[in-house]
Amino acid sequence: LPVLPLRNIVVFPGMIVPLFVGREKSIRALEDVMADDKEMLLVSQRDGDLDDPQPADMHEVGTIGSVLQMLKLPDGTVKVLVEGTSRARVLNFMDNGGFFEASALTLADEQEHSDATELTAMMRSAASQFDNYVKLNRKIPPEVQANVGRIDDPVKMADTIAGHLNISLEEKQALLEVLSVSKRLEIILGHMEGEVGVLQVEKKIRGRVKRQMEKTQREYYLNEQMKAIQKELGDGEDGVDELAELEEQIKKTKLSK
Repeated sequence: LPVLPLRNIVVFPGMIVPLFVGREKSIRALEDVMADDKEMLLVSQRDGDLDDPQPADMHEVGTIGSVLQMLKLPDGTVKVLVEGTSRARVLNFMDNGGFFEASALTLADEQEHSDATELTAMMRSAASQFDNYVKLNRKIPPEVQANVGRIDDPVKMADTIAGHLNISLEEKQALLEVLSVSKRLEIILGHMEGEVGVLQVEKKIRGRVKRQMEKTQREYYLNEQMKAIQKELGDGEDGVDELAELEEQIKKTKLSK
């Protein structure tokens, strides 16, 4: 399969994501896919800053995906819509001169059928925790939350939630490499609990800052009102009211305890 190295993103099976591609090798790989209507291998780079990644700079586990749409932009870059279909392990890379290709082995999800009750309980917990996560994280569209609630396939649920978690690239790559569905859901639950805890603290901090700002603004507004009233009454024409004058005198006076 033609290889598309990804910067700072991990594509999970079932995900549909827009990508902006500007590197010549990647554009040639996409053109090859579109010409023959075939799939490609989406592999994350270990270092997103590398412009010309070599096989050693790419992870061994990626996602086989299909290109749904491709659009060439005026600046020479390409906007492409890809859909992940299945996990795959790279067996070996080949450079055909224009771009990298790879032989890959499709990886099957491991579902523990003997413990179906525990898996169902885990799915319910994941869906419930994801609801809490979405309420605190406004970056996730509400329709994603609704979709997760309707998913009855543990594999699809795990990968859908994983794709929307605000975790590091390394943590997402590690999730992609976990083949056990129950283990994947367990790790995802752990990430969500940690994230929900952090988001709740952030919400408290934002509320505290907002209240402080409102208090400061209210005090400023009242002070300005008082100055205006004093001016209308003819008091404190020089901008110094009686209270401020007294306060200044008290500060200057050396008093004992």
